[in-house]
Amino acid sequence: MSILNEFNLEGKVAVVTAGGGILGGAIACGLGEAGATVVIADIQLEKAAEVADRISEAGGKALAVVMDVFDRESIEAAAQYVMESLGSIDILVNGVGGNSPKATTNAEQSFFDIPADAIKWVSDLNFVHGVLIPTQVFAKHMLSNEDGASIINISSMNAFRPLTRIVSYSAAKAAVNNFTQWLAVHLAQEYGPKLRVNAIAPGFFLTDQNRYLLVDAETGQPTARGGQILSHTPQGRYGAPEDLAGATVFLASDAARFVTGIIVPIDGGFSAYSGV
Repeated sequence: MSILNEFNLEGKVAVVTAGGGILGGAIACGLGEAGATVVIADIQLEKAAEVADRISEAGGKALAVVMDVFDRESIEAAAQYVMESLGSIDILVNGVGGNSPKATTNAEQSFFDIPADAIKWVSDLNFVHGVLIPTQVFAKHMLSNEDGASIINISSMNAFRPLTRIVSYSAAKAAVNNFTQWLAVHLAQEYGPKLRVNAIAPGFFLTDQNRYLLVDAETGQPTARGGQILSHTPQGRYGAPEDLAGATVFLASDAARFVTGIIVPIDGGFSAYSGV
């Protein structure tokens, strides 16, 4: 088999949660371009449908489904719909995540004043409800796949090098890393060696959740924090959404059949740079 053919996802069904978002949408489009039938699962059906339309217009196959990760019944209904519509689930990308200003230290709110509810919400969004529970639901349908399956979680640079101010987000993403490694071992040993679990760890990408931290709303210039990030990123730029697609396709494909339990930084060199 040609090495290029090993990256081909024809015949595979991929579910991308939060696939209607900027980063999730780019990942979904990359999987579609590689040949997978892509299910865009998102709490906002309209946004999911927009991404599905983009994939279809490019010659791929996609469908949209509404799903709320804070409602297990919604996740189970989405999984059942996929199974009834497409017959299998081969790839799961857990794309849900984000931060909240309420769980962030700033001039008006010290660490000691952060509400426990805000800490819990960010932790639940990024780990418990965003990754663990969807994996429980969707992975059950993947266990009997003859050719195995690939689960891909979305970690963050914060899991390796916690950033100032965003206490709960950093801790939650560290949990995602640990869970990725734990589940890789668990599924391979208990259910089958072809069941793989990996993660990608984006560096700094401008999103609706972090823009207020990185860009001055009045001037459009980098904040002091944004300037620090760019100066510590050897490639000197923020990531573009499509930068996440290649690594995701690799981890989803047969080219990564002996790869499980790893977290791949996609960060323009941020994690490699000491600052000197």
